[in-house]
Amino acid sequence: MATVGTLRIDLNSDLGESLGTWRLGNDEAMLDIVTSANVACGFHAGDSLTLQQTCAAAAERGVVVGAQVGYRDLAGFGRRFIDMEPAELTADVIYQIGALDALCRVAGARVEYVKPHGALYNAIVTHEEQAAAVVAAVVAVDRSLPVMGLPGSVFLGLAAAAGLRTVSEAFADRAYTPEGHLVSRRQPGAVLHDPQEVGARMVRLATEGRITAIDGTEIEVRADSICTHGDSPGAVEMARSVRDALTSKGVEIAPFTR
Repeated sequence: MATVGTLRIDLNSDLGESLGTWRLGNDEAMLDIVTSANVACGFHAGDSLTLQQTCAAAAERGVVVGAQVGYRDLAGFGRRFIDMEPAELTADVIYQIGALDALCRVAGARVEYVKPHGALYNAIVTHEEQAAAVVAAVVAVDRSLPVMGLPGSVFLGLAAAAGLRTVSEAFADRAYTPEGHLVSRRQPGAVLHDPQEVGARMVRLATEGRITAIDGTEIEVRADSICTHGDSPGAVEMARSVRDALTSKGVEIAPFTR
């Protein structure tokens, strides 16, 4: 895990989320900025051709590919909690990792980490049964795969106990609660939109390990990687602002896997 004063950090983004003729985000531009790509696996977003092309584009740029696994919920973009049996969730996660890894290998790359998406990501911050199911899936596929999640989450705790490498993540364009959790998207102020403000926040995070919560309190947030969402308005400008702000302060941008 990164420590206060760390001057090296990874930038990641959720990509490959277009579906058929419906386009979301600018993956090509984002891949020129980030160092790790959380690529959808077809359950919450992404069709097979989009995913194959995204993996190929990442490989061409030397961007690390991670499997962004989620609930089987295309209509809800994976942002709706699904109460499912642990064995079913484990099988779904195994399926998604395997599918994306096959597409990666065709492009000369491979899946190098796993990051849950949306409602699943948020659920396993505290939901022990589902967190254990996701951990079980990664262990079954490849114990060498790191997992990315929210610092202090049940998920990362169980993953570490299972011997998996854990990668703590911060969110550039999301507000935090005083407890260090993400503010629900249903609440006002949950998503930040000012690129300069966001860039300054991430510099403080990377150099001091602190961030201002939505109520104005100062909280400790330590992260190995910063997520800049690829599907939000002005996503490319936001990601570029974060990268430029970090590098201007001497922070090295590099994949956490290398």
